[in-house]
Amino acid sequence: MTPAGDARTEAALLICAGGGIGDSLLATVVARALRDRYARVDALALPSHRETLVRVPDLDRVWSDDGQSEIALAERLREQRYAAAVVTWATPRTARLAQRAGIPVRVGQARRLYSFRFTHRVVVRSELGDVTSPWSEILLDYARALGCDVRDEGYPRLASTGEDRREAEELLAALASEHAELGSGPSAAFAIVHPTNAVAPVRGIWPSRGWAALVRAVRERFGIPVLVSGSRADAEIAGAIVREGGGIPIAGRTTIGGFAALAERARFFAGITTGSMHVAAAVGCPTVGIFPFQSDFPERWAPHARRAAVVRATYPCHPGDTKENCRDYACIEHLNVPRILAAIDALAAG
Repeated sequence: MTPAGDARTEAALLICAGGGIGDSLLATVVARALRDRYARVDALALPSHRETLVRVPDLDRVWSDDGQSEIALAERLREQRYAAAVVTWATPRTARLAQRAGIPVRVGQARRLYSFRFTHRVVVRSELGDVTSPWSEILLDYARALGCDVRDEGYPRLASTGEDRREAEELLAALASEHAELGSGPSAAFAIVHPTNAVAPVRGIWPSRGWAALVRAVRERFGIPVLVSGSRADAEIAGAIVREGGGIPIAGRTTIGGFAALAERARFFAGITTGSMHVAAAVGCPTVGIFPFQSDFPERWAPHARRAAVVRATYPCHPGDTKENCRDYACIEHLNVPRILAAIDALAAG
């Protein structure tokens, strides 16, 4: 909201309609920066990301780009009379949308065939060889093109709602009735381990042994139950991990808001780099991001938060392996559990 006496009246639009939930969440720091100059900041995102972004306090309204006609969507946006648009997920479609909506100031990526549609063109630092700056810091260059910047550390923020917290409490109560180790009530302590990314259920060869070893080690070291999270598609993998290492499977049993509320209450989160990792970090949960692949960029995609740590790849990948095409995911089979525990210990001590 605009502070009393603030002369700002114009609105801006953040277009982040692409990628994964983590990409959109990291982009919301741009919205916070735009508040230096604009009274209202809305976002245009994918429908599957909207439920995450409506919980971001730096956004006033979240529109969905659900694949409808560009002309129809552009007309809806034109009615809002945005003074500026920042396109952090640039494609021919999103570049045309900002222009067709009649938004006079349009910031987007340089060096693309459609870049002529932007009035302010920004060269992304990663194209210049930067592999260490956090992605949200790189995206802030778009806001800086308009003279805007954050006045804090630039961490993404997300807040659960009352409904989210009720969902989490109901799930915890149900789990406590099924698993005596969890306990019940507000004082119930637990950790969250998230073992899967988007390719895990698709490939059908995701190992469980390394994650089971981590769950078992966390239970022994900290004396608390471990919730093994994931999407509905991850339920089979989560079940295998629990059968081998203990823990309590919750894959597919929460909405994104319910997961955020659980993460707010968790002692800590440890998981592979994915949207859930960024959600946990954004709600303030001590977060350890696990980057098992040599092709990962931990500095760029690390959980960007005050209480966060990363565990980098240690297992030698086959040449050319990526998370999408690995032949056996041996790095996950042989997770470096001692390093992960050390990272959790460091966060707990801090």
